[in-house]
Amino acid sequence: MNTDFIKGVIVPIITPIDEQERIDEVKAREQVDYVIGGGVSGILIFGSNGEFYMVEEDEMERGLRIMVEQAAGRVPVYFGIGAINTGKCCRLAKMAAANGAAGVSVLQPMFLKPTYDELFTHFETIAKCVPDTPVLLYNNPGRTGYTLSAALVEELARKVPNIVGMKDTSGDITQTSEFIRRTRDIGFKVFGGKDTLLYASLCHGAVGGVCTAGNFMPELITDVYNKYAAGDLQGALEVQFKLNPVRLSMDAASFPVAAKDMAALRGRNVGAPYLPTKPTPEGAARQGFITAMKAAGLLN
Repeated sequence: MNTDFIKGVIVPIITPIDEQERIDEVKAREQVDYVIGGGVSGILIFGSNGEFYMVEEDEMERGLRIMVEQAAGRVPVYFGIGAINTGKCCRLAKMAAANGAAGVSVLQPMFLKPTYDELFTHFETIAKCVPDTPVLLYNNPGRTGYTLSAALVEELARKVPNIVGMKDTSGDITQTSEFIRRTRDIGFKVFGGKDTLLYASLCHGAVGGVCTAGNFMPELITDVYNKYAAGDLQGALEVQFKLNPVRLSMDAASFPVAAKDMAALRGRNVGAPYLPTKPTPEGAARQGFITAMKAAGLLN
């Protein structure tokens, strides 16, 4: 299985919606063009910042078709799966593969805390449903309440042929490094999942990052990767330091509305988040966005 394309900055693209909370096709297509124009290497539809947990299966299929068509092969489009039930994950994986997804990203089950054996069976079963499709694990302990262990990831990487990489959003660079260290001999593709740690993840051997910032400041986050890949380590670090205050200011808002808020501040018409979350109101959090974005040169 060719996995050479799995690298760079992948954006977990936001999901523009209309007043009826249906995907706004025009805005979705515009956002695809915007992030590709900003230099991203791939698009992840229905990641955490794509509000996957709010979207029904038929609407997911419609959204995937729209974005795959709009990307038109310029960058790969990956499909995010965050369901708890293994059978539903398999159904979504098959749907994604049938509609042109270049790969699927699978979050560990939320709400539950499965055992090592249960998690292995869960991920193995999903991967076997789409044997010709690259599968990326998605470790997000902050949202699920537990982490994937390095031992589990290594065993899946070595025993399941199409589990070829992962995104680690632990924010623990030691853990990210362990995922890389234990699988580096088999070409397993590890992505950093924290925008603020893209440079650090690359230094440890990550192939790139899955970065929310690509939705509203793609020119900065891709610059970190591009400078690093070109050997300009100091330049990459300086860009990382430039963007970090912007990304950190997002934490003052209700998850995950800040990405849409910041896109709107930059003139992007991406719509509101799904209820019950709402755009960040006027106040300290929103002013924090503006102050940080101005300091980074993103706003006049």
